[in-house]
Amino acid sequence: EVQLQASGGGLVQPGGSLTLACAASGFTFSTYAMAWVRQAPGKEVEWLSTINSGGSRVRYADSVKGRFTISKDNARDTVTLQMSNLKPEDTAVYYCEKLRDAVGYSTMDYRGKGTQVTVSS
Repeated sequence: EVQLQASGGGLVQPGGSLTLACAASGFTFSTYAMAWVRQAPGKEVEWLSTINSGGSRVRYADSVKGRFTISKDNARDTVTLQMSNLKPEDTAVYYCEKLRDAVGYSTMDYRGKGTQVTVSS
C-alpha cells in the first residue's frame, strides 16, 4: 500500500522559511518522480514542483521559482520542499504526490495527506 506522509508545516511570518518533508513507503521510491502541490482555501490544487526519479531534474511553477527548492533522497525514501521568503499567499495545505513515471511528466498516481502552512504576522 502506497503511503505518503507530509510533515513540517506550521505558522511562519512573512519572509520566513520552512522545510516540508514527505516520507514515502509501499513502492520503489527510487524509480518514480515526485511532486509537491498545494491547495489554498476555496482554490483549486496548484502544482508547485516536480523532481525526477533520480533527483537530477527539477521543475517549478513560476509562483515559487527562486524561493522553493525540491530534493529527493532515495536512500531515505523522502522528498523535501525547502521554502524561503514565504508570503501570505503561500498559505495552503501542502501535499506530496507520487507520479506515474520516472521522468516527471505524467499525472498523479497517489496523493498523500497534507500539511498546513500558514504565513502570517
